[in-house]
Amino acid sequence: MTDLIVPVVLCGGAGSRLWPASRETYPKQLFAFGGGRSLLQETLARVTGDGFAPPVIVTGNDYRFLVAEQVRALGSKGEIILEPMRRDSCAAIAAAAAYVAAQNPNALMLVLAADHAIPDVAKFMTDVQAGQVAAAAGRIVTFGVKPTGPATGYGYIRPGPALDGVARAHAIAAFVEKPDAATAERYVAEGYLWNSGNFLFSARVFLDELAGLEPELHANVTASVGSAKRDLDFLRLDPEAFAKARATSVDYAVMEKTTLAAVIPSDFAWSDIGSWAAVWELADKDGDGNAAQGDAVFEGSRDSYIYSPHLLTAVVGLDDVVVVTTRDSVLVVNKSKSEDVKKLVARLTAAGRKETIEHLRNYRPWGDYEQIDRGTRYQVKRITVQPGGKLSLQSHFHRAEHWVVVSGTARITVDEKVHLIGENQSVYIPLGAVHRMENPGQIPLELIEVQSGSYLGEDDIVRYEDVYNRT
Repeated sequence: MTDLIVPVVLCGGAGSRLWPASRETYPKQLFAFGGGRSLLQETLARVTGDGFAPPVIVTGNDYRFLVAEQVRALGSKGEIILEPMRRDSCAAIAAAAAYVAAQNPNALMLVLAADHAIPDVAKFMTDVQAGQVAAAAGRIVTFGVKPTGPATGYGYIRPGPALDGVARAHAIAAFVEKPDAATAERYVAEGYLWNSGNFLFSARVFLDELAGLEPELHANVTASVGSAKRDLDFLRLDPEAFAKARATSVDYAVMEKTTLAAVIPSDFAWSDIGSWAAVWELADKDGDGNAAQGDAVFEGSRDSYIYSPHLLTAVVGLDDVVVVTTRDSVLVVNKSKSEDVKKLVARLTAAGRKETIEHLRNYRPWGDYEQIDRGTRYQVKRITVQPGGKLSLQSHFHRAEHWVVVSGTARITVDEKVHLIGENQSVYIPLGAVHRMENPGQIPLELIEVQSGSYLGEDDIVRYEDVYNRT
C-alpha cells in the first residue's frame, strides 16, 4: 500500500438549512463557521500531506471560480471537475472514479463531502488507515460514526459481523433512513452508526460494481469523462452524456446493493453541519451555553447562537434560539426547529424571493460587487477587482454607468479610448458604449458604480470578449 490515496471532494449543493448565510450562489461549504478557513478549505487541509495525492474536486459550473480561489488561497493544487448539471452523489463520484482510473486504475479514492466538520484530524486519519487496508482488499468502505446521541437528522448504518482478515471492518447489515426521535433512541441503544457519507475504495473496484449495478449510469458518466474538455484550469464534463445519467445517491445505487460494502466504526468527532443547531454544537460557548460569530451580545439568555458578521445583534431573555443576520435578511428560529429552515426556504423560493438565491454581495472571477442602494431607475454598487482581474468587454442596452475609484488604479476602456485613473477620479460610461475595466496594479481596486437607466438587471450585458470564457 505504497500508492498515495487520491482525495475526492464533492463540492455541490446549496445547504438551504443554513439560510440566510448559505444560499444557492454561495453555499455553506464556502463559509467559515467559527474559524479562519471555510469548510471546503478545512476538508482539503485534512487530506493534504504525507500519504495523499493532489485532490480531485467535483463541483458545479456556477461555483468554479469560487472553489478555485479558495483552493489557491489554501496553497493547494489539484483537478477541478465541473458537472454540467446536478445528478446527485453517484454520478459525481463515478466521474471522479473514471478520471482517477484513467491515471491509475488501482488508485484508492477517499471520497469526502466538502461541507462536513471533523475537528479531530488525528482520529480521522487513524480510521482512514484502517479503511485503507479494507479498500486495498477490494472492499467499498464507508465510515460509520458512533452516535453521541439519538439524532434525527442523520441516516444510520446497522453494522454486521466483523470481516475476516480485515481489521476493524464490518459487513453492513442495513442502511436506514433518518428516523423519528423514538426510533433514533432505539438505533443508538442497538449499536447503529451514523452514516457519514464518506467513502474509501479502489477506483477500479467502484467502477466495476457500478457497471454491474447501474450500467446506463456507468456508461453515460464514463462517456462524459472521456469527452471532457479543458477550460482554463478546469475539466468540463461533456454535458450531453452527463445529462443522460440518472440522478441518484451512491447509497441507493451502489452501497445498498453491492456485496463488497464494509463499514469502519469510527469515533472521531463529526458533523455534516446540516442545521444551525449543529453549528451551535460545534462552537465554543460561554458559561451560559451561548455562542456567536460576529458582533453579538447576550443578556439573560442561555444555550443560544448568533451569526451576525455585519451588524450588532443582541438577544435578551431568550433561551435555545438561533438568530442569523445578513445584509438583507434576518432569521430567528428555535434551536430545536432549525431543521425546518429548509421548509421555509422552499416557501420563499416558491414565492420567487431572490434572497434564497444570492446575497447582496456577489462574487465573480475578477472579484466581487455589492449592492449598496437601489431605487427607481438607479442602482449603486461597491466593486472590488483583484490584482490582474479583468471584466469582460461589454455593453448595455438600457443603462449608463459612472465609476468613481476609491482606492487602487483602474484601466478603463470606453469605445476606442483607454483611461488610467486613480483614487478620487471617475469615468462616465454612456448607454451603449463598449467598455471594460481591469486592475493593472498590485493591490485590490475598489470603486463605486452608479447605474442609471430603464432596466438595471444583471442580464443586460452583451459580452464581446471575456478572459474567463463566460457566455
